[in-house]
This record gives sequence, structure tokens and C-alpha cells, in this order.
Amino acid sequence: MNMNLLLFLLVPVSFIIGSIPFGLIFTRGTGIDLRNTGSRNIGATNVLRSVGKLPAILTLLFDGLKGAIPVIICKYILSTSNPEMSSGELWISAVGLVAVLGHMYSIFLGFKGGKGVATGIGVIAAYSPSVSLILIGIWITVAVVSKYSSLAALVSVASLPVIYIVQGSSLIKISFGIILAALIIYKHKENIINLLEGKESKVGKGNR
Repeated sequence: MNMNLLLFLLVPVSFIIGSIPFGLIFTRGTGIDLRNTGSRNIGATNVLRSVGKLPAILTLLFDGLKGAIPVIICKYILSTSNPEMSSGELWISAVGLVAVLGHMYSIFLGFKGGKGVATGIGVIAAYSPSVSLILIGIWITVAVVSKYSSLAALVSVASLPVIYIVQGSSLIKISFGIILAALIIYKHKENIINLLEGKESKVGKGNR
């Protein structure tokens, strides 16, 4: 099959994969609907606060995988045809961003969803492994010091385009970093307001 056709088909497939609501899947049978509990988010942090550690770990892992897998598939398709570097990066960036958008606006949840942090990290892990390790390090550091998961997420994703710039990455990668950071920051708008007003819940505590 033609490489370009495969890549075009991968874009909607990536959205569908990103749309899978693993937070709801791993909390099914608990009697708790994440959409009506705590922060009302379907991500791992709300799973941890509302249900427990094991479902939260599974949600984090699989939310990350649904970002990584489409990128890995895209890179494999590209590796069989040796396209120009800029063309390859454009496809990888597009597929990764679409997977994150699928998580944020899931077709299985009426185009509602999560905030995209774990899925975004999964995309970056498959796209730029060393960068993902830096972001995880930033997230852990900020979370430990501040006790705010949302603040850790915001600082780490805001660092993404800066890291790409410092590394001398291509304009496509830098643009990818800016767009991904903007999407995730936008989905955290309520958290930003709560942080500014001192109402944001800390790690290990329920939502106020």
C-alpha cells in the first residue's frame, strides 16, 4: 500500500486510539463515575484520588501507550520508505497531536475527555525519548516540592518547546512542542484559576 495513504489513514486511527477512555475502563465496576467525582477528569490523578493506586497506575500506563503507539507505527511506516526528514517529522508531529486531541475530545465521550498529560508524555517518549525523561524529571521535582500535580504538569509541558529550542531542534519539532504545550495548558484552565485562588487540591488530597 502507498506510504502516504497509510499515513493519511493513521491520522484518524490515532484519534480513535487516543479517544479510548482508560480511566473509565479501569474504574468500571467500582460504582464511581470519574466524570462526576473529584475533579471530574478521566485521567490518572483523579483515578488515584477517587479509586486507588492500581487503577491509577494502569490508567497512567495505558494513557501513555495510546500516545506512544500511533507515533511508533508512524515511525515504522516512515522507516520503510526513507522520506525527507522534514516530511517525516511533520507526519510524526501530526499523528502525535491527533492522538492527544483524541484523549481530550474523545469520540466515545461526546467529544469530552481528559487533559492530555499522560498521552502527551507517551507521544514525546516515542518521538523524543531523551526529552520525555527531562519532562518527567521536571514533573517529579515540581510535584514533590509544590505538592500540586497540575502545577507540575503545567511547568513540564511549558518546558517542552524551550527544551527543543535549546537542543537546536527543527522548526517542526519546536512548533509541535508549542502546540502540544498550548493544548495541555488550555485544558488546565480551571486548575490555573484554582492555583491562583489557592483552591487547587494537593497530591494525596481530595478536591475541594
